[in-house]
Amino acid sequence: MATESSTPAVTPVFRRAVPGDVAALSQISARTFTDTFGHLYPDEDLQAFLQENYSLAASASLLADDRFAAWLLEKDGAQGQQALGYAVAGSCGLPHAEVQPGDGELKRLYLLPALHNSGWGTRMFQAALDWLQRDGPRTLWISVWSENLGAQRFYQRHGFEKVGEYEFPVGRVRDREFMFRRLAAPRLDPPSVAGSSQ
Repeated sequence: MATESSTPAVTPVFRRAVPGDVAALSQISARTFTDTFGHLYPDEDLQAFLQENYSLAASASLLADDRFAAWLLEKDGAQGQQALGYAVAGSCGLPHAEVQPGDGELKRLYLLPALHNSGWGTRMFQAALDWLQRDGPRTLWISVWSENLGAQRFYQRHGFEKVGEYEFPVGRVRDREFMFRRLAAPRLDPPSVAGSSQ
């Protein structure tokens, strides 16, 4: 699921995550998911979901897979670098009949509450989309919780349209998720030069 939710005194740094960031990615993933959605689930279901998706092993696997990319938003703190948010993008895995093998997906976009509406979400979003389209135009997908109206409006402003929905399982709970898609922009061939020959 992807969502954008007092700017800190120290200017954060946004960078691509590397294999050495496993612990930081695992921690910020679990923290932001819990901050955003933890109240929706029984604790047993929440903890099982966090272990399956955001454990050190899961984070290490994600960072080692070249089909995906992750980014961290950080600032210096008393204990070193402190993660404030993160994003993940990669090949699309949504359960929609029109997903094609070459499609990309913004899989996660989370910030700590203090960074909501700071502009960082937009910058992280754009960085992820730039990476997904590094080889040219590509159809892009995003999954959004049905009740996250702010995120839905944000993605619609950037050309995404709702094209379906599905159930997202967190333990015994099934969340209603909307699937948004932005079709690849057509490639423009360079204009031909009159009188040229090959």
